[in-house]
Amino acid sequence: MTQPGEARPRHIPVLGREVIGWLEPQGGGIYVDATFGAGGYSRAILDVKNTRVIGIDRDRTAIAGGFELVDRSDGRLTLVEDRFSNLAEICAGQGATAVDGVVMDIGVSSMQLDQAERGFSFRADGPLDMRMGHDGPTAADVIAKASEADLANIIYIFGEERHSRSVARAIVAARKDAPIVTTRALADLVAKVVRGKPGDIHPATRTFQGLRIFVNQELDELHLALIAAEHVLKPGGRLVVVSFHSLEDRIVKNFLSERAKAGGGSRHQPEKAQRPPSFAILTKRPVTADDDEVAANPRARSAKLRAAARTDAPAHAAGNLPGWPTLATVMRGG
Repeated sequence: MTQPGEARPRHIPVLGREVIGWLEPQGGGIYVDATFGAGGYSRAILDVKNTRVIGIDRDRTAIAGGFELVDRSDGRLTLVEDRFSNLAEICAGQGATAVDGVVMDIGVSSMQLDQAERGFSFRADGPLDMRMGHDGPTAADVIAKASEADLANIIYIFGEERHSRSVARAIVAARKDAPIVTTRALADLVAKVVRGKPGDIHPATRTFQGLRIFVNQELDELHLALIAAEHVLKPGGRLVVVSFHSLEDRIVKNFLSERAKAGGGSRHQPEKAQRPPSFAILTKRPVTADDDEVAANPRARSAKLRAAARTDAPAHAAGNLPGWPTLATVMRGG
């Protein structure tokens, strides 16, 4: 832990070298670091002379931590506290209607995991919060309000927990006796239901993942952010996304695959014009961390990078979000 007066260790982002390699920042270009975090990607982009970066993060702690980099950027870094799904509106507000690159690092940050008071991790006891921002229902609120069926769906869909029904049943039974408001209380409860083998991940890992993704509406945010990036990138502009689990990577892969193929017509409707691809995929397979990076940072083990370049074709229609449980519906008991 850093002591008062000591310099904070420089944050090294996962796949940082690879991200910058695929982003290819050029002098004079405008780039969006859509998940600013500790500013690792932004710092590397700013190392290229005359680049400009718009950094976005919904976590005001991350924004505050970036003020020093803002001061050292000679006006080339602007930080905005907001959801990255709003990046098109944010760019327009900064006078950047077309940008040269967008980078996204999806999911919870190591800084958030390390802060017990944020409630993301069961490694240390803390309030069952899990919010990346500072508004909306907490994980404890969801645990207290959601029906057993909704809890089972949340934990199964977003946490990929096979024992979701048993976990949901145990939560509903336990909350009748006392509210579940701490990370340790929830982790201990789940551990009684989900039996792990030696060497397995902690039994509560998937339940915590499911609740965190749900509370922050992370997958909907990712869908919307990808669509927004499609609209703000100029022809030739690069989109680089780093994800950390299969749910995120599947969304990115499917989005880019759909955008990279011509569509709209068929042999049944030959008169309908073909829709030109809006992206050209650059990474035919996801880029992963090498052994040295994984040894230095175990979190990099699950990281997957996908990159694509914007074509000059119009953006595709947005389409509908998947029909999974939503925070608003669950909290109102609908």
